[in-house]
Amino acid sequence: MFNRLRNRLLIVNMVIISLIMIVAFSTIYTITYQNNHKSINDDLMQVSEFYRKSGGMNEGGKFGGNNHWPKDQGSELNAPNGGIGAGVGGVKSGPPPERSVSFSINTDANWSITKTDSRYDMDEDFYKLAVQHAASSDATRGNFTLDGNRWAYNVDNTMDGYSIVFLDVTNSYKFLRNLLYTFLAVGLIMLIVIYFTSRYFANRSIAPVKEAFDKQQRFIADASHELRTPLAVINTNADVLLANSDDLIRTQEKWLQHIKSETERMRTLTSDLLYLTQMEDARENIISTSFNMSEAVESVILTLEAVIFEKNIELSYDIVPDLYTRGSSEQMKQVILILLDNAMKYTNASGSISLTLKKQGHDLLLSVTNTGEGIPQEHLARIFDRFYRVDASRSRQNGGYGLGLAIAKTIVEQSKGRIYAKSVPNDKTSFYVQLPADSQPRKA
Repeated sequence: MFNRLRNRLLIVNMVIISLIMIVAFSTIYTITYQNNHKSINDDLMQVSEFYRKSGGMNEGGKFGGNNHWPKDQGSELNAPNGGIGAGVGGVKSGPPPERSVSFSINTDANWSITKTDSRYDMDEDFYKLAVQHAASSDATRGNFTLDGNRWAYNVDNTMDGYSIVFLDVTNSYKFLRNLLYTFLAVGLIMLIVIYFTSRYFANRSIAPVKEAFDKQQRFIADASHELRTPLAVINTNADVLLANSDDLIRTQEKWLQHIKSETERMRTLTSDLLYLTQMEDARENIISTSFNMSEAVESVILTLEAVIFEKNIELSYDIVPDLYTRGSSEQMKQVILILLDNAMKYTNASGSISLTLKKQGHDLLLSVTNTGEGIPQEHLARIFDRFYRVDASRSRQNGGYGLGLAIAKTIVEQSKGRIYAKSVPNDKTSFYVQLPADSQPRKA
């Protein structure tokens, strides 16, 4: 189930990010393509204007016999004899355009070559193929690929036929192609990185959900287990009563007492579970007021002093007076009661309990320490979980369900405090409650 949830999160995340990347890369490529296309058109118009003003390379035209390209096609400024403005007959007027290789061809009305203007020696077939590409299109501008190079052309009508200017735009289209490949490579790498990153964060996002689900499953199983035992006892004793239906109630008193005792246990369990649920549902609606924590601790001690004395346990306490905090006074009394009751249950014979309340920095620190077997270190992190008990059999003998510390933790956290425990095996166990201190209210 959680793998499906994680995979669903991954798919949704990858689809959203992929769409964002596609839109971003497409936008960048489209803008770059349009700017590049505009730049080509501007250069083509500049070259056309240059050839129109230059008047031609020579009057009779020229077809070169060599079929080779100069090494430097990227800038005509570096060409021999001064660039495109230089012909066989001499140097032409006007600045040469700063673009790659270009040449001009004049044709008659039937697209037959009548004149060429080029400083490069190209064979007649090359010029004819270039003219054929230009003549095959109805548009006055276009581009084509010839001998591995990309050419843009512009056709102007003349009195005798057509004037065609050709411009090598191989580098421009190569730039666009490289940009596309770069986008594809970067996009693929980003998707791989995003996949593993999303997988990591998806696992982290699911972890609390999985933990909550596991806790819920464990809670249901533990609650069912706790209810099963008293229900079994009640059912067994009811069967005994039914089997001896002729006996007087007085003779059946033992079985009735068992039923009553287990019913009380079930009532306590369901009350604690209901209380926990109500507190968790009311986290946002808790009314927090300032109250005297010192008086709250003292009132709980007064109610338990006699019980502690009867158990032959030594009690010592040190309470700094008039320490205030914010929260619910009654709920905090319940926390103190839970901690003292827990200490009484697990204190060894003739042992001792000590309680202190003092101010520590900007906080109040309440500590309850009892002597006894202590809690192994591997159990300390889980003793505040519902139904968790270090010794289940002993807890059952003491009447515990493993809910007291869970209730205490919920109350303390709602008061923006912290509860934790420290223990030395076979020596002592200490529980600490740290709460934010509040200023003492002024008396009227």
